[in-house]
Order: sequence, then structure tokens, then C-alpha cells
Amino acid sequence: MNIRIRHDALVRSLRRNGTTTIDELAREVGASRRTVLRDISALRDEGFVIHSDVGRGGGLQLDPQSMQTTARLSVSEVFALLISVAAMRAAGNLPFSDLADAGLARIEKALPSDKIRDLRRFLDCLHIGQLSPLQDLSDIRPMDPALLPAFETAFLQRLHLRFDYRDAKGAKTHRTVEPQAMLILQPLWYLVAWDPARDDFRHFRMDRISQPECVMDAPFRWRHVPFENDVCPYSELAR
Repeated sequence: MNIRIRHDALVRSLRRNGTTTIDELAREVGASRRTVLRDISALRDEGFVIHSDVGRGGGLQLDPQSMQTTARLSVSEVFALLISVAAMRAAGNLPFSDLADAGLARIEKALPSDKIRDLRRFLDCLHIGQLSPLQDLSDIRPMDPALLPAFETAFLQRLHLRFDYRDAKGAKTHRTVEPQAMLILQPLWYLVAWDPARDDFRHFRMDRISQPECVMDAPFRWRHVPFENDVCPYSELAR
């Protein structure tokens, strides 16, 4: 468990349990007492008010009004929230879209200017369309959680992306491509990329991609992606 995920787990546990101990937290997140003590100190530095009661029956308590003083959401996390709302809106089944948009606007306001710039560049790569009713959806699988962070690095730094891909027949290949766009055809998500090996664009279903990694020494140029007429950029959908 990396530091960020562990910190989030600790905050959730403190909020949920009211009073807990270092040993209980250590067991819950699978870390040592020393690591949890260090994490508690780091969370306090970030603005969380965590009280310590010494002696038998004592423990740790998170102030219910406690709030962190700085935004901890990464660009990819805010992007994930935005595209989730966009996908639901495109599907026509988000009854509280106005409230969701208002909440996301508050989150965006808390981001520093450099992250806002990266978020806008990331969103420029996102397109929304409608899935054909004839599409077979029987083999949809969970997506690799490493995809979005890898996409963030690849898209923002214009780096080639390397991954394993399993096609509709189950055959596996190793691909190195130039990621150009992301396409949501709810409930399917696609990476649209230029495939140098085939000298053409290819659509890769994200739930069939695994082990993504960026090729750090291989920048590429942007290309115009020839989308169908019923596909629109996220910026148009969000108006």
C-alpha cells in the first residue's frame, strides 16, 4: 500500500471509528507502529486535528470538524471524478448533475494553477459518444487501476505508452503506441492511439489493457483523430 492510499485509509478509519489505537490502525492498514506514527504526524502537518489520549483506555481521535489545509487530490483523481460525471450525463441517467458539477467546481477551485492547467490539457483529450445497441457487452472486465495515472503522464508529457493487450478472441499482444485521445462509449472506454507498427489509428478497449507503462525517452507529436460525427469533445458536453 503506497503512502497516499495508506493516509486516506487512516483518515477513513479515524472518521469511522471515533476512537482507535495505533495498534488497531497498524493492523487495519497492514503497516508497522512506527510507520503509522509517522503517518499520523504527516496528517497533522497537512492540517488534520488528531487528538491523543494517553493511559489505559486512551487512543486517537480525529476532530469531526477537522479539514486538511491543502488540496490533496491529484490531477488524475479530479479527472476521474469529472469523466465519471460526464459518462453518466452522456448516458442520460444522472439526476443530480447540477449538484455534482457544483461539488466538482469547488474541488477545482482548490487546485493550484499548474494542476488546473494540466487538468484542462487532460480534458482536451477526452471525447464522448454513443455505443451501438448491437455491441456485445458480455465480456466487460474491471479496468486496471494503473491506467489513469499512466495516461496522465503519457498524455501530458506526450510519451509513448507500452502495455499488454487482450483482443476479443483472448489473444495477447504487447503494444507500444502514441496515446492521442480517450473515448467514452458508455459503458465501454477506449484509448485512441496511433500505432506506429501498423501506421494507423487503433481503438483499444481499456478493460483489455494491462501492465501500462510510459516510455520516458520517446516523445511523440499530436495527430488529428478522425472521430465519427456522433462523437463530441468533453468541453462541448460540459457546456
